[in-house]
Amino acid sequence: GYGVEAIEHFQHMQQEGMNPDDITLTNVLNACTHAGLVEEGIQFFNSMSQCYGITPAIEHFNCMVNLLGRAGQLDEAETFIDTMPIQPDALTWMTFLGSCRIYGCIERAKCAAERAIRLDPQLSSAYVVLSNIYASVGRWDDASKVRKLMADRDVRKEIGCSWIAVNNRVHKFVVRDRSHPQTQQIYAELERLNRLMKDAGYVPSTDFVLHDVEDEQKEHLIYHHSEKLAIGFGLISTSGRTPLLITKNLRVCSDCHAATKFISKIV
Repeated sequence: GYGVEAIEHFQHMQQEGMNPDDITLTNVLNACTHAGLVEEGIQFFNSMSQCYGITPAIEHFNCMVNLLGRAGQLDEAETFIDTMPIQPDALTWMTFLGSCRIYGCIERAKCAAERAIRLDPQLSSAYVVLSNIYASVGRWDDASKVRKLMADRDVRKEIGCSWIAVNNRVHKFVVRDRSHPQTQQIYAELERLNRLMKDAGYVPSTDFVLHDVEDEQKEHLIYHHSEKLAIGFGLISTSGRTPLLITKNLRVCSDCHAATKFISKIV
């Protein structure tokens, strides 16, 4: 989120006579994306070849798709993809798919997922994200069809895991995990945190729960994601305001992202 500071550091590098390479420009474009600095990002992208003699690679084009898409400029992002001088890859379409998910553009999301799958039929994340999008708007039949297509093609979703190290020992958790010897205490801690978070204004985000159930059941399903279990264990296993470092193999869902921020404020 420190996009302005990143740009200032980049400008300082130039003032010191250091020439940026392709990796530096990738990081600058990512900084602009997360800070919402669209115009600045476009300028940096155009300067790659004009000022630094760097030919943009697929990574830089994907950064631009992300920059435009996250800013809600989906028309511009799609036009950018269509006019790219190099062939878009599966990540290009997955990046655009992520933006479609954020802004609820269902049909565009379907097209992006189909193109990603066409390039990589075993890309499980494309199926999962599209299924999640359908579920978020109550299109349960479509979500089921996508999951069935995954099964028919033997596409396997990577299981989400979270790890935390306490006292030089690594502990691993999966969603709704009850294998840990301190499961009872962990779940009790999460119940306590949920009450405190709701008092502080937290509203569970259940849009992407892949079950056609009542809202109360949806909330219960997201309470025990792997990263929350790891946080709960970390809190009961450390003292005071000890920093907790959670490692996860997949992207954190929007609800866990919001919940983590609330937990950081209340503990």
